Amino acid sequence: MFEDHAASARQTVTTVFDPQRASEADWDRALACWRLRHAEDHPHGPVPADADTRHAVLRHDPLHVVHRVLAAGPDGEWVGSLNASFRREGTPEHEAFAPFVDAWGGVLRAHQRRGVASTLLRALLALMNAHGKSIATFRTHRPEGHAFLQAIGAVEKHRSVENRMRFAGLDWQALARWRSDGFAPAHGLRADVHAGRVPFERLATLIAPLSQLLGDAPTGKLERPPMLYDLEGYRSWYADLDQRGGDHFLVLLLDGDEVAAVCDANWTPRLPDRMYQNLTAVARRWRGKGLAKGVKAAMLQLVREHHPEVTLAVTSNAEVNAPMLAINRQLGFEAHRHDGLYQIGTEGLTAFLSTRPPFSPRHEAAEARS
Repeated sequence: MFEDHAASARQTVTTVFDPQRASEADWDRALACWRLRHAEDHPHGPVPADADTRHAVLRHDPLHVVHRVLAAGPDGEWVGSLNASFRREGTPEHEAFAPFVDAWGGVLRAHQRRGVASTLLRALLALMNAHGKSIATFRTHRPEGHAFLQAIGAVEKHRSVENRMRFAGLDWQALARWRSDGFAPAHGLRADVHAGRVPFERLATLIAPLSQLLGDAPTGKLERPPMLYDLEGYRSWYADLDQRGGDHFLVLLLDGDEVAAVCDANWTPRLPDRMYQNLTAVARRWRGKGLAKGVKAAMLQLVREHHPEVTLAVTSNAEVNAPMLAINRQLGFEAHRHDGLYQIGTEGLTAFLSTRPPFSPRHEAAEARS
């Protein structure tokens, strides 16, 4: 994450990275920077292969536009990056998304406290002003990231925790009871289970009810657009799964056509030892009946049957979501990291940057070219 408490950025030049037009030399420099940054931010986790990072950067997102800015130090090597994503015009609910931009990035530790982060924030402010964005959202889990975001005047609005659980510690007999007590027959519900892919015609009927359940998730004081699923997003994701491998698992409990409970997860061959559990949710009128336990137990069994090589489950939860955190603790999930979501507006960014050293002529010229 960013850290920047000193000095000017007179020797820093920013460049917009266009993945479709970048030369192989620029790709090599960008990948080297991103690889080092990931290793610094996640020192105990696997570092994505350069080929996977390149694929992710080149992949078209039908719902979002991503702008990437890289900062070069005096020797010409890229030492920091800023990424900014916002909703594409013409996509569903675009007006509700219009004020918001998600931003992430940082500066290599050896180059921190030299004004590089301020330089990247200037690029973010220029982008926000050019596209009419007024609120930037950042996520960080590193202490220096929290310190920097607080220093620039961003406000923490929400906290989440990434939890991890080893399959070796699961009590499968207890999970069988969870399925018996909280799954479909016990409540007169109908189960709808999908492994690998969900047919698009079925997904089309689920977009609205799943979006409603997702939108009911607690997000603290975060200012945000509606949290929505979109069929085009699924099409893009499934096309990528078809090309590179991977599975999507979905467990539903239905009362007629109403979704009473849901749990979905995904698996990728690039990290074959783990599953990523996504949304687990229960409609309000069905809460307190053990349905969340039922669908989570069914999901774990489903993944076990299809991918016995999985040894680790990964999920994220809002820190204020006490019921789900309690269920996860019973399963054996433990906190791996805590994320803070911060927001700052263009006025706040302008005020902070007014206290930083001005651009040098070299920097201004580079910024104009980008």
